[in-house]
Amino acid sequence: MNGRRPRTGHDWRLLKEACTALLPRLPELVDEHLRQLDEHSPVFGHVLPYDVHWREAEEAMRIGIEAISAPRASPRRDLEYAEEAGRRRAQQGLPLDLVVHSYRNAGYLVWDSLLEGVAGKDPEKLAVLMRSATMVWSAVDAQAAVASDAYRATELELRRRTDEQLQALLDALLEGQTAPGLAARAAAGLDLPEHGPYAVVVLRVERRDGREAFHRQIQRPGFRFVWRMRTDCEVGVVALGADEGLDGLARLLDGRCPGPGGISPVVAGLADLGHARRLAELALRTCPPDATGIVRLDQRMPTALVVSQPELAARLVADVLGEVLTLEPADRAVLLETLDAWLACEGSAGRAAGRLYCHRNTVFNRLRRLEQLTSRSLARPRDLVEVALAVEAHRLSPG
Repeated sequence: MNGRRPRTGHDWRLLKEACTALLPRLPELVDEHLRQLDEHSPVFGHVLPYDVHWREAEEAMRIGIEAISAPRASPRRDLEYAEEAGRRRAQQGLPLDLVVHSYRNAGYLVWDSLLEGVAGKDPEKLAVLMRSATMVWSAVDAQAAVASDAYRATELELRRRTDEQLQALLDALLEGQTAPGLAARAAAGLDLPEHGPYAVVVLRVERRDGREAFHRQIQRPGFRFVWRMRTDCEVGVVALGADEGLDGLARLLDGRCPGPGGISPVVAGLADLGHARRLAELALRTCPPDATGIVRLDQRMPTALVVSQPELAARLVADVLGEVLTLEPADRAVLLETLDAWLACEGSAGRAAGRLYCHRNTVFNRLRRLEQLTSRSLARPRDLVEVALAVEAHRLSPG
């Protein structure tokens, strides 16, 4: 088949004799193997203690030499050992390309030594070796492939375990746990400073897709983000650079967030993330259900006070806006829209009229009617605060 002479039982016997004759030279082969590996890369010596590496290399080469001359029906001990070695090297942190190189280098040494052992001495054995070249290198390739597969599988498992451990540390910080050394361990694992300015961002999650694109869009110098997906929101821990603050963070996120979000005030380090997360969630709660922007708690304090006390907020709405809420929806909406415009224009009826496309007297008439319905005067600061907070509480109420 393919013009090649099939190997006979006699060939296998001669090949086994050549391999058996090579075994006494194994210590010098291992010495040479480790010398060449060290010349190729100093990483071997940094990762693997010499005596451990020597013993493992001696066993691997011996098993490999025995496998070359073993009948094909025999158990592939060489592949079993390669799988074990691949897992071990991944755990030790030796780069995969060096693992493959090690197998190749050992294969060259064994093959060259087999040829040297019979060249010019036994032409018949030399012919058998040449007919066996494909089989020998197939065995080396198979060992390297099995070791690589085991390496990658172990690497993925180690990464998964590490990710789970880091996520557990981050969750503990975000939940406000205060175990000794927790912040320091999280700082080391997440490669973040333990102390320094931090903020927490909480985003309302409506769609799961597009998150990776969003995360790429907000990668900017001066900010480092670590994200944690939860059931109904996504939490971002933000390490702020020395020259960046909440203004820069809000500008970065504005228009890029896929949904509404809240930003906490600045806190002093990882140990304060639990407090920051609660404040960011409170900021998010000040966003109406149909909102799409991102808000800062320090700019929404009155509204945050309302939403943080839902029972009192409901009582405030009933007490202040009870009569307003009995109006027809369209009539009610006109009055509340006029109040919003007047407040946004800092109490200027003329500017509010321009925004509402009506006469300024119309604005005055609507505001007077609102005063009558609420029994409050917008000219009195205390009454104005009550009306404004009641409107915010109504806007944010679930119903």
